[in-house]
Amino acid sequence: MTSPEISSLSWGHMKVKGCPSNYKDCKVWPGGSRAWDWRETGTDHVPGVQPCDVEEVLMKGVDMLVIGQGMNKALQVPPSTLDFVKQKGSDVLVLQTEKAVAEYNKMAAGGAKVGGVFHSTC
Repeated sequence: MTSPEISSLSWGHMKVKGCPSNYKDCKVWPGGSRAWDWRETGTDHVPGVQPCDVEEVLMKGVDMLVIGQGMNKALQVPPSTLDFVKQKGSDVLVLQTEKAVAEYNKMAAGGAKVGGVFHSTC
């Protein structure tokens, strides 16, 4: 299975190729995607992305996890989350969302087992 391309990104909107709905924030992995609803885990900009936010994507067997911190990098990623990803055997890349999506798409196009969690606003 390949990781789906993120076909468009703008403030508050993301489109994943092959998915009929648009997302505000999303999780993607080889063979799928879904909305990333922060209310599920109580996520907020600070302290930011928690291990429970990325666990679902890691369970899909990704070698690389890309985290998009938002257009203005307002979403924090604490060291505990980075440690969690590494303990699960994946590499992690944390970038501003536009850069994160570009890197994710490049890796996905190259056939990498890449997943991501992306925040499309602040």
